[in-house]
Amino acid sequence: MSPTRVARGPGEYDQGPTVAWNARRALGGAALALSCSACAGPQSALDVRGTAAARIAGLWWTLLVVAVVVYIIVIALLLATIARRVRETGENGPQMPTSDRRGLRWIGLGGVLLPALVLAAVLAVTLRVQTALHSHTPADLTVQVIGRLWWWEIRYLGGAPGDRVITANELHIPTGRRVRVELTSADVIHSFWVPNLQGKVDLVPGRTTVTWLHADRPGISRGQCAEYCGLQHTRMGFLVVAEPPAEFARWLDEQRRPSAAVDETTRRGQVLFQSSGCAYCHATRPVATPGVGGPDLTHFASRRTIAAATLPNTRGHLAGWIADPQGIKPGNRMPRIPLAPADLLAVVTYLESLR
Repeated sequence: MSPTRVARGPGEYDQGPTVAWNARRALGGAALALSCSACAGPQSALDVRGTAAARIAGLWWTLLVVAVVVYIIVIALLLATIARRVRETGENGPQMPTSDRRGLRWIGLGGVLLPALVLAAVLAVTLRVQTALHSHTPADLTVQVIGRLWWWEIRYLGGAPGDRVITANELHIPTGRRVRVELTSADVIHSFWVPNLQGKVDLVPGRTTVTWLHADRPGISRGQCAEYCGLQHTRMGFLVVAEPPAEFARWLDEQRRPSAAVDETTRRGQVLFQSSGCAYCHATRPVATPGVGGPDLTHFASRRTIAAATLPNTRGHLAGWIADPQGIKPGNRMPRIPLAPADLLAVVTYLESLR
């Protein structure tokens, strides 16, 4: 119905149809926006950014087309059957034929043979995609990822002990290169999932599972634990940063360098960091700290997020996280360490210097 105005009197008009029309337009636009909201973004399986994701998306579209075609055929047959029964109905009600072998043929064809053929074709396509996803082609880079409650430890292993890089919650990969990712868990079952790049792979304690990543273009994708693992499962995220090979090599070289305090404020923050108990869980190379149980913070300031991609890595968020980690992410293993305001700012300044 098009928008109209009905005169009620001098200068008076009924706006009812116009309001209803605008409301329908708004609802239609909202429904369209909602239906398209998951088609793009840093955590959408339909926003393809790599080879594996392209195969998964292709399989998804194939299954969607098959499902739509089957649905249309079934609805068409149902409507045709209803129309036929209406035509065959006389004044005395429907006349049932004494013998109707056509019904049996339709049952055999539409209920047994056709579904078997469709499902067999779908199975063949699915197995082909799975085989490609789990192929053992040699990789250009190997990365170890360890799932913990509730964050991700990431290790780049080099030929010499000094070449090892340990970071957390931010996985850097070179574009156009095949990256082998070795996955394990330090506590419970987790699941590694980067929708833009690869499907889900479980992390099982005591076992090593393998997946691979291949990014076609630079960009930041968001990953997530896809297996319920406890209270903060939904906040166990991470970022995958795909960058050109030259930039990745530069980043990796910077990560291998030790961090150091550069002025009096950061040195004071470093002393407080070590004396207040932070160093017991967090390592900051080259300082000899135990670093047991928490993320390595050697180059913490170069990371984009904190608390497993829960918050942006800004000065305010960092201060709030140190002051009250349980208020932000209840149940996580970081205790609240009481610090005077001046001491808290010194520790924040020290962490911001770790680039």
